[in-house]
Amino acid sequence: MVQAIINIDDRTNKILSVIKAKYGLKDESAAIDFIVAEYEEEMLEPELKPEYIEKMQKIMKEEPIGPFNTVDELKAYIESLPGEDED
Repeated sequence: MVQAIINIDDRTNKILSVIKAKYGLKDESAAIDFIVAEYEEEMLEPELKPEYIEKMQKIMKEEPIGPFNTVDELKAYIESLPGEDED
């Protein structure tokens, strides 16, 4: 956990207090965490999230498949993969 001293105006402080009360949060730090999480969910595109970047880096380290010369070759490869819904 990182500690920071920040300067906020009275209006921002009032808004933090309202959010803290509305969502039953412990303190203003929890209210800030809540606001940032909401911002991330609504405003950041998924490809910018750290989880997405980690996932893509993992995929890039895997051995590549292919190349496929035809769509039929790709289709045959996909059909040969074990399915998740198989019994």
